[in-house]
Amino acid sequence: MTEHKRPSVVAVTGAAGYLGRRLLARLSSEESISRIVATDLRPLPEQYPKVVFLQQDIAEPLVTAFRSHGVETVVHLAFLLRQARDRNTSRRVNVDGADALLQACAAASVQRIVLMSSTTVYGAHSDNPESVTEAAPLRPPHAFHYAWDKAQTEHLFQNYARNHPDTHVSILRGCVVMGPSAQNFITSAMFKPLLIGVRGFDPSMQFVHEDDVIELLWRFVSEPHPGVYNVAAPGAVHWSELARMARRRMIWLPAALAYLLTQLTWRLHIQSDSPAVGLDWIRHPWVVSTEKLEKELSYRFQHTAEEALRSFLEASA
Repeated sequence: MTEHKRPSVVAVTGAAGYLGRRLLARLSSEESISRIVATDLRPLPEQYPKVVFLQQDIAEPLVTAFRSHGVETVVHLAFLLRQARDRNTSRRVNVDGADALLQACAAASVQRIVLMSSTTVYGAHSDNPESVTEAAPLRPPHAFHYAWDKAQTEHLFQNYARNHPDTHVSILRGCVVMGPSAQNFITSAMFKPLLIGVRGFDPSMQFVHEDDVIELLWRFVSEPHPGVYNVAAPGAVHWSELARMARRRMIWLPAALAYLLTQLTWRLHIQSDSPAVGLDWIRHPWVVSTEKLEKELSYRFQHTAEEALRSFLEASA
């Protein structure tokens, strides 16, 4: 078995975010890590050992910092999660920012790159298989910017991997991350007095605990595992079951009415969660297989999907 040297200098983009801060804490605790170059437009809420923080936009040049600090591995977490009404804003950060990052990686001869992507790149479709593998085509809806930009970012990283065969490029397609302080479109919905369901549809939702995500990111930082991997905890929770666990009332609407009302409230700025296309994720299946991850990394998840969801609900009670 080939021995691979662990990197000693790691860069993390989007470091002030929900996962970024937890990854900084984990990296800081590893003896093999001597320095962490953290970047984010937002300030870091606390200090971490070994961290050199650069408060800047992801689209701004990073090559000088990467070269001067000798960055060997990059974990890319910087991404706008909420649907922006100005399409250029999210595209500049999500896609143009990823392109600028990869240019810096090439110029600084970064050896390993890890991208945190999303299972939403497969799209939520009525004809999705029971369990979507990494070989499935990417079919994100164009109007759902988060998924579309994730897919476009993946294309950039895949092209980079082909053009730089000596660099280990790993893409982790994660499902909804849960934990005591999770922040995403599902957790936002659970603070509303009622949830909308599309009548006749009750899809399974996958979750993964934040502890598992951080452990996996460390594995990909410390070991070379190039390629694409789905990330989701064992099991799933139906949309109606989620409402029951969150003690939220569910109102079931016909599809035509649900989509009409959601699009209307989006256009009138009554709600800022998502246009009508966001309902696809609570209407159609998008469950993924993690067989590749579990087999190639011999990884066993610490928490099931239900346990991950419950950890958030209990912390928010």
